[in-house]
Amino acid sequence: MEWINYKKVLLPDIPDFHTIDVYEDAGDGYKALKTVLTEDKWDRKAVVDEVKKANIRGRGGAGFNAGLKWSFMPPKKEGVPRFLAVNGDESEPGTIKDRRLFEYNPHTIIEGAIIACYAMEMDAAYIYIRGEYADWIDMVQKAIDDAYAKGYAGKNIMGSGHDIDVYLHKGAGAYICGEETSLMESLEGKRAYPRSKPPFPAQKGLWGYPTTINNVETVGHVPYVIRNGADWYLGIGAEGHPGPCLYGISGHVNRPGVYEYPTGMLISDLIYKVAGGIRGGKKLKAVVPGGSSVPILRADMIEGIRMDANSLRTVGTMMGTGGMCVIDETVDMVKFLLRISKFYDHESCGQCTPCREGTGWLVKLLKKIDSGQGEMRDLDLLLNLCDTMEGKTVCALADAAAWPVRNTITRFRDEFEAKVKNTVYTVA
Repeated sequence: MEWINYKKVLLPDIPDFHTIDVYEDAGDGYKALKTVLTEDKWDRKAVVDEVKKANIRGRGGAGFNAGLKWSFMPPKKEGVPRFLAVNGDESEPGTIKDRRLFEYNPHTIIEGAIIACYAMEMDAAYIYIRGEYADWIDMVQKAIDDAYAKGYAGKNIMGSGHDIDVYLHKGAGAYICGEETSLMESLEGKRAYPRSKPPFPAQKGLWGYPTTINNVETVGHVPYVIRNGADWYLGIGAEGHPGPCLYGISGHVNRPGVYEYPTGMLISDLIYKVAGGIRGGKKLKAVVPGGSSVPILRADMIEGIRMDANSLRTVGTMMGTGGMCVIDETVDMVKFLLRISKFYDHESCGQCTPCREGTGWLVKLLKKIDSGQGEMRDLDLLLNLCDTMEGKTVCALADAAAWPVRNTITRFRDEFEAKVKNTVYTVA
């Protein structure tokens, strides 16, 4: 129960924290940037090493060590520009936490991005925000303008001799733009088709130059690590997956919302103590722990399971974005899966045949089953389709479409078989 006394870091209960003056005065804002620019011990390698030691796991879904990712950047070559892309596309169903940072703490994103640019000898950071986030785009642009006005971005930042620009880019309104190479294509003004790898972005990224892509929340952790040290960060949350975490809890709970707590929270605590339990006094049926693409968990699978990579791996799922979708006993799982599959079919960019055709066939077969016209072999055909799609495409959208199908059928097969047999599956 130690989380009850947790002091929030990313979303502190401080009025007007989104403004630069309050961020500076009440939150020690931009002091981490000043530290790395003025203190001799904070050369570029020291910053990368500290972030690597803190083990800031990527908060965009992959969970990769951010400092380790930074270390992949090649040595700087004279006259060759380098870029940071900050991924705020946030299009995964059930994921709502990045926009909370845009609204309540945009300056930690900007400060973290500039520190990252300093550490990797980059010329500019591009903050990419999904186009539908119109209000949040305006909020972040205001914060960037204020950072320039105070001398934290642009030419000769804080008199250090370093030039680092920060730009905001409106997204193209497509889920695929959240994939890092599609994001780069979109930033360049092209159609957002994922790129084949290798070459990786660190070798050939934006406009063919070395680039690193980090999630919004990931870079938002950086100023706090520099200010308080990696050991402080490692002391928060779960071993192996440390730090604060923004949990976006949606679905059939009494208090949906975005909550900041340490990693490693019990799923049951987040549902029943943080989000107020299942609405209407209903029973829990399932939980999608990290956005719609990660494998679903039955209610009987969550006992003792925590929201960190290692614990979730024991029940065959992932942390993802920390976007928890809570499902009560009234939900028809065939209809639930059909709705998710329609999303991935709609959002497939169409570049790869297994994804372009496979997502459509998933929807057709699920519609057939939902209408009561399905056959038992259709369940096996759906699982075979997943085999055909997973790992067979340039990016992971096909995997994201296949995982919910495979795991929902496997873990709720009785409901699918009931519809296949033209029997009525009773829900409460």
